[in-house]
Amino acid sequence: MRVTKGAARRRAKKRLFKEARGNYGGRSKLLRTVKETIVRSRAYAYRDRRVRKREFRALWITRITAACRERGTNYSQFINGLSKAGITLNRKSLSELAISQPQVFDEIVKAAQAALAA
Repeated sequence: MRVTKGAARRRAKKRLFKEARGNYGGRSKLLRTVKETIVRSRAYAYRDRRVRKREFRALWITRITAACRERGTNYSQFINGLSKAGITLNRKSLSELAISQPQVFDEIVKAAQAALAA
């Protein structure tokens, strides 16, 4: 006899439709289109988990650049001075310091400039 997989198939479809909820038109209503949509959305999600890290790093660098320019230096000289001074702070913490504690960031910039001068 032919088996229709009633409950199992319904459960599988429900899982797919639940994942595709919120999409426009047939992308949330038609099984074949839903499957295509989910495959694509998972590919984008995988890719963009990595892209998000790049975007945050770019944001931190932009913030550090702006803070350095206010203090009379540029980003590349600042990073070079940090490495010569032996200060190992990452860009995320440097951007947070530049925003929330500018006086601490001033001291770091002075240390980096002193290391460049020496």
